[in-house]
Amino acid sequence: MIRFQFFPRSQGITQPIQEVIDCFVNCDGHISSPKHDLASNDVLAVLRPHLENVGYRVEEGKSKIQKIGVPVLFGLGNQIDKAFNADAISADGKIVIEVEAGRAIDNNQFLKDIFQACMMFDVEYLVVAVRNHYRKKR
Repeated sequence: MIRFQFFPRSQGITQPIQEVIDCFVNCDGHISSPKHDLASNDVLAVLRPHLENVGYRVEEGKSKIQKIGVPVLFGLGNQIDKAFNADAISADGKIVIEVEAGRAIDNNQFLKDIFQACMMFDVEYLVVAVRNHYRKKR
């Protein structure tokens, strides 16, 4: 079951955010945490065609060329001095998606995701996807 909370709570979900939620809902049977123990990259692989269908660029792997760098700091000549990586980004660069598995809880990865998204140039929304159910690996 896909559960979500939109912030700020004083406004409703925007259409672009609803499209992201719909991608997760459409994939729920394949990524549901009680049924599947998928790593975040595996969840992202299932979501990829759905997200790409609504105009997102999705990380393809862990090499530098496959990652999606979002500018954070600019230097001389407007060259990018620093960028943070995102799992997916909307075509207009306003929405960043981060998919987390166990690290979201174990290492408070979601806090790092929030900080990084706050620093990213022109990003207005962050979608952080975490498991409903988590089994700590021993």
